[in-house]
Formats: sequence, structure tokens, C-alpha cells
Amino acid sequence: MKSNLILAIASIVVAILVGCISWGEDKSSASRIFGTDSNSLDTLIYSSPQNYSKTLEPNDAANNVEVRNYKDMFELFEKLNYTPEAWQSGIREIPRVYLPLIGERWGATEANELTVDNKKRLFFRALAPLILRANELIMVDRNRLSDIRSSHIKNATVSEKDQSWILKLAKVYKVDAKNGQVSSTLIDALWKKVDIVPVSLALAQAAEESGWGTSRFAAKGNAVYGQWTWGSNAITPEKQRKELGNYGIASFETLQQSISAYMINLNTHNAYSDLREKRAALREKNQKITGHILAGQLTKYSERGEVYVKSLRSLMEYNVLGPTDDAYLSKDAPIYLVPKAD
Repeated sequence: MKSNLILAIASIVVAILVGCISWGEDKSSASRIFGTDSNSLDTLIYSSPQNYSKTLEPNDAANNVEVRNYKDMFELFEKLNYTPEAWQSGIREIPRVYLPLIGERWGATEANELTVDNKKRLFFRALAPLILRANELIMVDRNRLSDIRSSHIKNATVSEKDQSWILKLAKVYKVDAKNGQVSSTLIDALWKKVDIVPVSLALAQAAEESGWGTSRFAAKGNAVYGQWTWGSNAITPEKQRKELGNYGIASFETLQQSISAYMINLNTHNAYSDLREKRAALREKNQKITGHILAGQLTKYSERGEVYVKSLRSLMEYNVLGPTDDAYLSKDAPIYLVPKAD
């Protein structure tokens, strides 16, 4: 990551620094979300920061595709009609093609061999399915919450199972459940937090924060959003600000973990309450949630403030990312890209 990205966060008071993540042992079993009844599945195994490794569908070896370099990826995208031409024709369906990690080769070799246009295309096309998957999982939780909320508004009894689920959700989204009770206040607070992040915004921030995936943090730890942490998974910046403590950039085993952590961060941290309020207001008015609009609420993501917001919006406009907010995942089985040495 560029050194100015570290400086961009440096002046934020330690108490409100973004990206503080605690890790714990996870013994949950993953269940496939696609094609299941949300009410029969405890989706919290996907939402919890301790379970980011379970955010993809179970890996069927038959769906693994080996890729040696960016040329193999473009060839696969062509076969799947995941191309600029298809996009420009108005197709918004995106295949479930999941890239597990960036790795050293992207920054050290592959990126240098690509034209600027192809580097951007590869970056956006690699991340978009993962971003959509993270949003898909959030929406499973939101839909279940919606059912419970509707019942609660009608004064219907909330089952013990649903009450337990709500209390777990409250822990994940850092909402205080007073006396362990499921109340209208608790449900309404969750309603503002359990929601999607526009694809255009997630793509723009990933590009901005990771230098299009070429930063040292992206290569070493799949860190594309520059989230701070003091845990054992931290990557120490080359120019660490000692006055701010022994912080680092959170690293992740996979890109999906990094994206899921980023969304949890935006959906829970006090610094981004304005973003959540704006998103809730758009929902209330039945208006479209766009990256361009929500970017205006991210002045606290960077020390650059409004300049950072302008940079994100400029990146979205120049690369025509707005239409990605209308993208959706196909119903086809997922494909997992398996990096292989030449």
C-alpha cells in the first residue's frame, strides 16, 4: 500500500481507529447458502468475524480451475462471457468465479506485464464476484431480520429460536441488547446495520487502498482495504507511526475474508454511522443505494477527508463503476480459481 494511505489514517484518534479485529478459534461447520431457506440456516457463521473462512460455498473439487497467470483468467472469463463486450451490452449477471488470494506474483510480476486497462479489468472482475457474495450473505441475514421485524411490529410472538438468533446478530453487529431482551429498539438498530455495501463503492475503495491490488499488504495478506489491527495477524507498515502504538494492517487468508471484514467494519464502526444513516434514509424512501451517494459519508475513512471522497467518486466515474451497483451473481455453480506455477 502506498505510504500516503498510512498517513491518511494516522490522525484518527486511537479509540476510533478502523479495522480492529479480534480473532478466535472457529469450530462451526459451513452450510451452503445458495438455494436454501434462510429461516432454516444459521447464517451467523458467515457474518461473524471469527468465521470469515466460511464465506464461500463448499469447495467442490470438480469446480476448481487451475490458472497459471492473468492470460488464463482472461481466457476463462471469455468462456463464461464475463467480458467488457457483454457488460457494455447491458448484461449484469456475473459468474461465481472466486479468486482465493492475490499473492506476491500479482504485484511483483503479473501487474507489470499488464496494460493499465487490462490491470483494471482483471482487478474489477476478480473482486466483483467476491463483493457480491459478501452482500448476498448479508442479505440472507437481512431478509430473516425483516421477517422477524414484521412479526414484531404486528405484536406477534417471536420464537425462542429467532430471539436467540437476534441476540447473536446483535453481538456480531455490536448492538447492545439491554438485559438480553429482544426489543423494538434492538431490532431497529440492527435494521440500519445489517445491509449491503454498493459494489461500486467496494471496488473503488479496494482500488484506492491497495493500488489496484499491487500493494505489499495485498500481496502478503490479501489486505485490500487497509484495516488497522493490533492482533497477531497484523502486517507492520514500513513507516509505522510509533506515537499511535504497535498497530498494523490486518492480514487475511483469503480475499473473501478481507472483503467480509471490510463490510462488517462499515456496518459496525462508529466512524461510519453517517453512512448507515444515509443508507437507511435511502431505503426508507425506496431509493437506490449507490456507491456515489454513500462515498460522501466516508470522510472519516481517511485523514484526507473530503479529498478522499472526491478521489473515490472520481475513480468511480472515470472507470464507469456505477452500473456495478446493478450487478448480481448467476445461479450457476461456483468456480474456484486455483493458482498454479508456470
